[in-house]
Amino acid sequence: MVDVRLRISRHCRMTPSHLKWQTVLFIFCVYGMELVFGQARYSIPEETPDGSFVGNIANDLGIEISRLISGKARVVTKGGRQYVELSRDKGTLEVKERIDREELCKQTTPCSFSFDLIMENPIELHRVFVEVQDINDNAPKFPKGTASLQISENTEIGTQFHLDRAVDLDVGINGIKNYSLSPTDHFKLKINNEADGNKHVELILQRALDREERDEIKLVLTAYDGGSPKKSGSMQIHISVLDANDNAPVCKQSVYKAEVKENSQAGTVVTAVSASDVDQGLNGQVSYSFAQATEEARSVFKINSETGTITTVNSLDYEMEKMYQLNIKAMDKGGLKDTCKVIIDVIDENDNSPSIQLMSFSNVIAENSPIGTTVAVINVEDADSGINGIVQCKINENIPFKIESSLTDYYALITDETLDRENIAEYNITIYVSDQGSPARYSNKTLNVKISDVNDNPPVFSSEEYKAILSENNSPGVSVLKVEARDDDSGPNARLSFLLEDKNIHGNPVSSLVLVNSESGVISAAKVFDYEQMKSFSFNVTARDGGSPPLSSEVTVTIVVQDQNDNAPQVLYPVQTGGAVVAEIVPRSADVGYLVTKVVAVDVDSGQNAWLSYKLQKVTDRALFEVGAQNGEIRTVRQVTDKDAVKQKLTVVVEDNGQPSRSAVVNINVAVADTFPEVLSEFTDFTHTKQYNDDLTFYLVLALAAVSFLFITTLLVIISVKIYRWRQSRIFYQSNLPVIPYYPPGYTDTGVTGTLPHMYNYDACMTTDSRKTDYKYSTIGGQSVLMMDPSFTETMQRAMRERVLQQDPESPEAVRN
Repeated sequence: MVDVRLRISRHCRMTPSHLKWQTVLFIFCVYGMELVFGQARYSIPEETPDGSFVGNIANDLGIEISRLISGKARVVTKGGRQYVELSRDKGTLEVKERIDREELCKQTTPCSFSFDLIMENPIELHRVFVEVQDINDNAPKFPKGTASLQISENTEIGTQFHLDRAVDLDVGINGIKNYSLSPTDHFKLKINNEADGNKHVELILQRALDREERDEIKLVLTAYDGGSPKKSGSMQIHISVLDANDNAPVCKQSVYKAEVKENSQAGTVVTAVSASDVDQGLNGQVSYSFAQATEEARSVFKINSETGTITTVNSLDYEMEKMYQLNIKAMDKGGLKDTCKVIIDVIDENDNSPSIQLMSFSNVIAENSPIGTTVAVINVEDADSGINGIVQCKINENIPFKIESSLTDYYALITDETLDRENIAEYNITIYVSDQGSPARYSNKTLNVKISDVNDNPPVFSSEEYKAILSENNSPGVSVLKVEARDDDSGPNARLSFLLEDKNIHGNPVSSLVLVNSESGVISAAKVFDYEQMKSFSFNVTARDGGSPPLSSEVTVTIVVQDQNDNAPQVLYPVQTGGAVVAEIVPRSADVGYLVTKVVAVDVDSGQNAWLSYKLQKVTDRALFEVGAQNGEIRTVRQVTDKDAVKQKLTVVVEDNGQPSRSAVVNINVAVADTFPEVLSEFTDFTHTKQYNDDLTFYLVLALAAVSFLFITTLLVIISVKIYRWRQSRIFYQSNLPVIPYYPPGYTDTGVTGTLPHMYNYDACMTTDSRKTDYKYSTIGGQSVLMMDPSFTETMQRAMRERVLQQDPESPEAVRN
């Protein structure tokens, strides 16, 4: 509860109200006494019995009982009835007479009334509001207890017939909530919720009518409210089934709107509704009547059944009812009808409205104007006198302006907050003035204020970072991307230009790589790019506005050079030479999956352009070998047999995944044999088997001799090595020297790391059992796999002798040397 103190001076103005109030106000004005004003609010149900407790006004307002008695506290009501009285000795408010919410407020909700509590010596005035709560004391009621409908037997299924809705004086949950129809063999009910919360009831034909079978139908329409307990009202519906009537009347408008002054005399024409029926004779004659209207509306308006003209019957009161809604029914003689709605607004009469005059006005102000800058000076006047001539002035909310009263009837419109043109560039300021008449009159005037720009916003790029992809081998001058920026300022302050930052990339100025259009921001290539030389680079672009001083922003642009398939695969192994014959050896005891060799290739492109796949193009025996599509490993598909040819030639195609793809071809010679002589006998001239056929016998003899020599030499070497190792083992066991492991040069692992080296070969240690065959990669040599080095045995023996000398200088071998 809040008390507001108003000090009334001798400048108070007299108002033409009730005599009692004039006297009180006169005393206030003459003696300048204080008026204490407080408010209290209570809520009670309607129909509360007389003498019922409303509220303890003394406690709620903080007033002593003695003060109520000494101040002769009393309840004063402005006209009308006094529903509440004061018990001074208790300090309580009690119900004085029956309160009917429907009589007090009709359909208005919430419903309340107010009165004043006045005390003397000194004078105190308190305003009390009492809200009247609705109870379910009224049952739904139809305007008529019986409704008659005439429906043609050829009416289509689904046709809708408007019904009068029930009226319940209660509101809220106690109002009408639902309707029901009985029986429903021919018709069903459709309930539509209207915007004003009422329910529009229509009867829908759901089964074809047959007058010869049944010429009359009786229905019961029941309306239920939502109170507890529920109350209901019903209406009898008598339907007469008529012979065929082809066309129903059609209203020219579904909604009619009209206005009538509140002091209009009886018989004043409000509006006229019109409907047309294309039928002839009686079926084409249309009559008009109220389909639905409240009792108040029926007591004020009437309609001419033949012309559809709506006129007033009694005088109107704007304060009692501001708007009437009538549902008009247009029916032909055949029983078909249409309905339309008529909305009648009652116009309140008021002689003069407040006027607004601009004494000065600046329609453009800078966005950096300080708070309190004057925009306009306004003069407001009202030609009326008394309370109807007292005006109030305000402006629309949520704008950075406010209005202040400088002199009587003069107001100043000033800025109230910091302005930002980029947020809102202009404001429509509406000035509202109203008098204190009953009802009040209003006027308004809208001022358009534009905010001028100041360069206070730097350019802002549309992205924090730009990234573009440019295919290599591009054409110089091709557009790569476009940088975009915006400046929230306007005019020259928003005019942008784009510049490249002065920067070197890989020793080259950025201007030699790309160019930027200063106006459009389009970045184009200044040279042809090669992915293998430069994969990506970044630079900065500056956007600068035309303000004074100018503001600028920078953004980073990254250009990624996209690889194209412009390089074919390169085969690293096996090396293709035009010299000695090179062959991979596969023993005849090789199992399925035996690793013959591996094709090693690289592609200097990247991505899918460097994805390599391997496939056999030509092969002597396709059923014997296969190549791994991804790893290039050549393996046996089946068990090697004695029937397989010794010499096998394979052609492998290495292809990348580019579009279009590029490829390389490698030829591989494979010897299917268990001994070197057999290999030599077949591969003496592998690549020229079709040449020199006349000398075949010579070469066979030569090969046989070579193999015999190699066999004898190998046998002698093996025997010598066995004897030497036997002697060395005896020396080793007889000495106490530490063991130093020794690895032959042919098995050295070069330890190459990183990407594949340029040259590869295999150092092979072979046996007749493929499971014990061993391969090692090496970068030494790299010319062939089968290396016939006659100095290998001599080198190995020399290394063994040096090792013996280091271990035992006194040995016979050392003496011999």
